[in-house]
Amino acid sequence: MDQQNENQLNIELSEDMAEGVYSNLAIITHSNAEFVLDFIRVMPGIPKAKVKSRIILTPEHAKRLLAALEDNIEKFEAVNGRIKVQQEPPGFPMNFGGAMGQA
Repeated sequence: MDQQNENQLNIELSEDMAEGVYSNLAIITHSNAEFVLDFIRVMPGIPKAKVKSRIILTPEHAKRLLAALEDNIEKFEAVNGRIKVQQEPPGFPMNFGGAMGQA
């Protein structure tokens, strides 16, 4: 058997999962053992927002995700131009407590 076929991973994407979930806010928290990424959809004029998806990663996988995102953003910008990021603060409080970042 071919070595490449032995190491191939078949990934299944269900129809429901393929639709995806829209998120315009990510809250990132961490402990010494894991990183937690909460993806949230904030709608204008609605003071409440729900977490739409939560992903929990080991620190090693979080670092790999960061590298993969950086690589993909570089490739995207090479074709489509620089992504502009607004420097004004979001219109909602971000002080949820704990060790966190935002994206």
